[in-house]
Amino acid sequence: MTMDFTEFQRLQGLTLSRQDHQQVYFSCGEHVLEVTAWTPTTLRLRCLSGGDVAGRDQRLAGYGLLASQASGRFQAVREVQGGFELDTGACVLKLDADTFRLELHRHGQLRLQSVTDEHFRGWARIPNLARHETSGHWMLSLALQSDTAVYGLGEKFTALNKRGQLVTSYVEDALGVNTELAYKNTPFAWSPEGWGLYVHTTANVQHGVGYGQWSHRSYGLVVEEQVLDVFLFAEDSPAELLRAYTDLTGKAPAVPLWSLGVWVSRAYYRTEEEIMAAANELRDKDFPADVITFDGRAWQDTPTRYNFEWDPSRYPDPARVVSQLKELDFKVCCWEYPLVSVNNKDFEAMSAKGWFLKDQHGDTLRYAWDTSAKTSPFGNVLTPLPVSGILDFTHPDAYAYWRDKHNELFAVGVDVMKVDFGEQVPAEAVAYNGESGRLLHNVYPMLYNQCVYEASAGFHGDQACVWGRAGWTGSHRYPLQWGGDPQSDWEGLAGSIRGGLSWGMSGAPYHSTDVGGFYGKEQPSGELYLRWVQASIFSSHFRIHGIGMREPWCFGPEIEQLARAQFKFRYRLIPYLMGAVEEAVRTSQPVMRAMAMAFPADVIARQFETQFMCGPSLLVAPVLQAGGKVKVWLPEGDWYHLWSGQHYQGNQLLELSADLEQIPVFGRGGHALPLGPEVSHTGQISADALINELVCFGEVTAPICIWQQALRLQDGQLHSQQQADIVLRQLAEG
Repeated sequence: MTMDFTEFQRLQGLTLSRQDHQQVYFSCGEHVLEVTAWTPTTLRLRCLSGGDVAGRDQRLAGYGLLASQASGRFQAVREVQGGFELDTGACVLKLDADTFRLELHRHGQLRLQSVTDEHFRGWARIPNLARHETSGHWMLSLALQSDTAVYGLGEKFTALNKRGQLVTSYVEDALGVNTELAYKNTPFAWSPEGWGLYVHTTANVQHGVGYGQWSHRSYGLVVEEQVLDVFLFAEDSPAELLRAYTDLTGKAPAVPLWSLGVWVSRAYYRTEEEIMAAANELRDKDFPADVITFDGRAWQDTPTRYNFEWDPSRYPDPARVVSQLKELDFKVCCWEYPLVSVNNKDFEAMSAKGWFLKDQHGDTLRYAWDTSAKTSPFGNVLTPLPVSGILDFTHPDAYAYWRDKHNELFAVGVDVMKVDFGEQVPAEAVAYNGESGRLLHNVYPMLYNQCVYEASAGFHGDQACVWGRAGWTGSHRYPLQWGGDPQSDWEGLAGSIRGGLSWGMSGAPYHSTDVGGFYGKEQPSGELYLRWVQASIFSSHFRIHGIGMREPWCFGPEIEQLARAQFKFRYRLIPYLMGAVEEAVRTSQPVMRAMAMAFPADVIARQFETQFMCGPSLLVAPVLQAGGKVKVWLPEGDWYHLWSGQHYQGNQLLELSADLEQIPVFGRGGHALPLGPEVSHTGQISADALINELVCFGEVTAPICIWQQALRLQDGQLHSQQQADIVLRQLAEG
């Protein structure tokens, strides 16, 4: 995609207008530059050019994208030759008065600066800071070194290092994991070199990250809004950058214990008999599981959905069915989306109350799905959905209605909602709060997920969670999210892993995928299905789902037997996974950690974008091709093969051929892995018998990642008495 940079008016000629201990204001012609010391290491830059800035700020405050207030202060604001220096004591922002070149320093080191591209093109080259002459959109451009890597920007399925890519922060029903389109976006990016940036907006943002058609040596941001509102972070590690970002936008809460169990789903169980057969077979065949899902068409009448009511033709007594599932120790998940069919009995009444988004004429916007033969997403498998109204979550009464209607389902015994869709707001829509559809579109799924999460918390307390698809900045506060509709092939698995890791690098600690893939011309092979299971048991959450059967026994007796062992090991991992969840709450570190986050100084490790750390102690190398061949990079240190115990020295590449039984997993030297007993569901996990084995990877020197709620060993199987003494002492110190 090319862009005509001559259409942007460069800002030049900064003049200091006024200042206080926290904010400094500069004038630049008709523009105002406002710099705020948000914290000692986080600076906020806002460029204002008139318009309804107060209204914009009020709407953004209503969305709650920011979860903190400015607390920093400038220790000094200095006028120097040619410009200004703004010093917080922890970092220094230098501004050139003539060209608006900026430099951000920390510890006396340059962390970030404006573009250094001085191509002969003059104003045809990428600008430092500029505003489009006709649209009023803003552009900010920063310099990149040749080896600068850039990460984040939401759940993107492309390469984790966004260098060389044109990335768009725009919430989209991506219809898979095969393109740059993504369900979950956030305009937050960071580099292992110690800088990060976040664009505080609900507008679309284009990120030309060393994008060759703009400038391969620059990071160009185009913000499709009349205000430029950017936070710059200067920290010493990716972990600190993530902490700073979530200090700004909010922390993710813990998820309930049962959510770490196996979720079972299919698109879809058509009848009570089908879902009960699956539930009974899971128990009869000794597959541990916690949650079973009624997907959209499984319990709703499609022509009239969504209406919080069970299809009476199939479920005349839903409480009875839910009770039967509860007797089998299942949690029950039900699907929803934030649209109401025009055929629904409540549509006209809700429309009269103004609870749907409006069109440009002030009438209820009637959303029509794409049914074109060339572009329809429904294909030959799914029947098209009805014309519908889109609920307006900016309307307080509509928000409260939708939130509170969930109590009817929860009262029947439903435990959690699958919060699907949310990407459908058209640009021409108008919201109750005055926002245009163009600016509401991206934040809409966050408001939707927030509403349903609040419903869950109101009824279920600390057992609240949702299973959400779409997201924006702040969505990580309403866990959890899964990765949409991957294709049922090896690249679908690879793309799903990258998407989960990218979401984790964007401030969201929890993620799942559709194990086995959602769609494809053919059902997944048994080998692919098993490899997907083996990789996914090390993600924060685990769900089998897709069009067609995804239960393990559907892939033959060998896969059934091997998958059963994986399901059981998933449950043995739960004491460790709960420790990783608690660590995520404290530090914002994701449960699945990309190598660039876990080992930022290891430039070789960064290249291995589909292997990852599960928590602090386990390195997981998924198998992504038939036959089992996989390359693994072991970073510096000692590593121990989880299944064989074999010791490996780090800083080496392994080329392995994995048997069908397991994928390569390595324990980090100095760490220990607590494992629990085999159980059929999390309800059988007892705090006084949480652990029955500790696998020690060499001499244990690191804190053990373990559920802090219960630190008691029972029949601890330790590899040596010396190691046992060390581990038990560390457990006692807690």
